[in-house]
Amino acid sequence: MTDEIVRAAIHPAIGIARVGNSLEEYYTAPEVPDPAPQDPGFYKDSAGAIKREAARFRVYGYNALGEVVAELTADNADIRWSAHLANKKAAWYQFQLALDIPDAAGAKASELRNKEITGDLRKDLIIDPGPISISGRNLSGPDFHFRDGKFMGKEVYLGELRTDEDGHLLVLGGFGQSASYNGKPITTYANNDGWHDDIGDGPVTATVTVAGRALPVDPAWVLVAPPNYAPALKGIRTLYDLLYDVFVCDGSLPFPDRVSFTRHIAPVLQRFTDHQWVNHGFAGYYGHDGLGQATTPQMLARLSSNAPTRRALRRQVFNALRDFGRDGASPVPWPWLYGDAMAIPPRSPLHHMAFSPTQYRMFQYWADGDFEDDWGTLGATPPPRTLAEVRLAEQPAALDRAALDFCLADAFHPGCEVTWPIRHPSMYMAPFRIRHRPADRPEPSYGTVLTPETALSVNGPLYAQAPGDLSRWMAVPWQSDTASCRSGYELSLGPRHDPYLPTFWPARVPNHVLTEDDYQVVVDETRPLAERTEAFERRAVWLRGLRGQNTDQLNQMIDDWYRLGIVEVREGAKDFPDRIQVESRPSIDLEGVPLTQNLVTLHVPQAADPALASVAVNQAISVSGYTAEEVTAGFIDKVAPFRDNA
Repeated sequence: MTDEIVRAAIHPAIGIARVGNSLEEYYTAPEVPDPAPQDPGFYKDSAGAIKREAARFRVYGYNALGEVVAELTADNADIRWSAHLANKKAAWYQFQLALDIPDAAGAKASELRNKEITGDLRKDLIIDPGPISISGRNLSGPDFHFRDGKFMGKEVYLGELRTDEDGHLLVLGGFGQSASYNGKPITTYANNDGWHDDIGDGPVTATVTVAGRALPVDPAWVLVAPPNYAPALKGIRTLYDLLYDVFVCDGSLPFPDRVSFTRHIAPVLQRFTDHQWVNHGFAGYYGHDGLGQATTPQMLARLSSNAPTRRALRRQVFNALRDFGRDGASPVPWPWLYGDAMAIPPRSPLHHMAFSPTQYRMFQYWADGDFEDDWGTLGATPPPRTLAEVRLAEQPAALDRAALDFCLADAFHPGCEVTWPIRHPSMYMAPFRIRHRPADRPEPSYGTVLTPETALSVNGPLYAQAPGDLSRWMAVPWQSDTASCRSGYELSLGPRHDPYLPTFWPARVPNHVLTEDDYQVVVDETRPLAERTEAFERRAVWLRGLRGQNTDQLNQMIDDWYRLGIVEVREGAKDFPDRIQVESRPSIDLEGVPLTQNLVTLHVPQAADPALASVAVNQAISVSGYTAEEVTAGFIDKVAPFRDNA
């Protein structure tokens, strides 16, 4: 291998930062796909504020063959970083439904947000502090803050740049502050006129000089997202899984030469099991002692075998996976997650999610026995827990994957970190690397309504991106959508109602959690096993501290988002899993609040008299046995995206 560096690239190609309200403390985002879990209490400071997650960017030097020669740091290169965060949510279009799915034809119109503000005044809806540059070691301070952007004349801080002792770039987002300039309350999950938050995104670039020679540098992108309330969990399908499928399908990346049980199958099965810590329905089936728990040592030994004698077992798992052509809108196939066209009542196969074509193909090879049985060798080797444990040649790919593995791909309704445009190859200059729009090429106007035809056109918004372009599609403010992502939505309750399933994205926004009090019972081996088991099986509604009906709770979330618990990894106990994930103690007021408050969510059609929400609650209580505290009712626009929804 030649050691001559001819070009450089920034990694991760897409970095993820997250908001938090701790004024001083932060942590860096995962840099390997399987980092060691943090100690309990790590994600909040001593005052109970959530720490911000910083995206750390590095530069790697490559030779003419595309091989990694070295990481470039302040020790061996001159690096000047630049980044540009912006927030365009209030000036963009409403989110109703992903515009790239067939169901979008029947969705409500995606009108401009704040449409009463017209002409040049709409620029006041964009928070754009401009680019900032930084170079050196251990730099921070007001000169590197994104603080000059304004929303309707009011200054809004979007984050800041720092460098560490090696000259790596750290990008921190905002403090999770959202507000209305005109005093309007929150009324919807995604499209609240008058409101802004401090989410943002934008390009990350660098000028790099090695031994006096300037190198071309592949740029990156940073995306600021809401907090991660279950930081040790991955979604059933991660954003990395989705984008890997995008690039395999367009020919940019190859499908694996051979499917590996350890690399491609076992991690997905583990995610089903791990969802037991954030959803009671997953706990009952895939969790500890569940009928579908596939990750016990005994079951993994069977599932990892490519012997013909295990084919029936492998096919049983494969056949349980959702196939839209076969299953339609049935809630039974796996995974039990809502999809892009979720609505109550269901009307589309895309009401639920399915694996990507690449994931599905991997599982099909596995089911047929055409895979590498490597669980006893590769599976016995612990994965790297830090970047230093990763071989230099593999570090860039590890960074790219780690950033995306802890983001969700489903459902884009609109999503947690990012939404549906991210799955379009036209957005990229290379795999995982967002195409940048030059500053001298402004985006055209798309009119007062963004139609699917315009969105997907060659002159549409799915090509080169400018600061704020990825996050503009998301909910404004983010708190109202986070408070809306629940499970088991229904119009009415019947004998087979399941309050736990399907669900949206519990790996980031939990549904049902094991409390600290119950955990202490579980690990107390002096107590009877039956008592410990009862405590282990009990789950509390994660959003139980929100009060009132739907819109009351959305407004409360603006202030109380950081008071919710974080699901953390704890030591297990005899007769239970070796590791148990537990909700940290919430600081939200839970005096007199039952563990199951807000368990049931009823959608009351918009055409109905609002007073009927209380009638719906009373009817639900009479037929189901739930208490008034357990039932939340009201018109929920998140589950009514179509024009003919009442």
